Amino acid sequence: MSSALFADYEVKYGSAKATCLLAPMPGVVTICEKQIGDAVCEGDVVLILEAMKMENLVTAPVSGKLVSSCSEGERVTKGTVLAQIA
Repeated sequence: MSSALFADYEVKYGSAKATCLLAPMPGVVTICEKQIGDAVCEGDVVLILEAMKMENLVTAPVSGKLVSSCSEGERVTKGTVLAQIA
């Protein structure tokens, strides 16, 4: 599953705007490929969300710096902010 299917929106993060990746369904964050502070390029895998026994790759819709992210093992509901990129 591509992040193109994930809703994203911008929020104010300090003096910059951050793009938020939202969970499209309930699941568990199984792997965090990027850590807070890492540079990400558009299309990079940020984390893997397991839902209904399937692994869904969550990719960055924009390039920037990862400013927040869920933790591995965290259970999320639909609409939960998984990560923010500024």
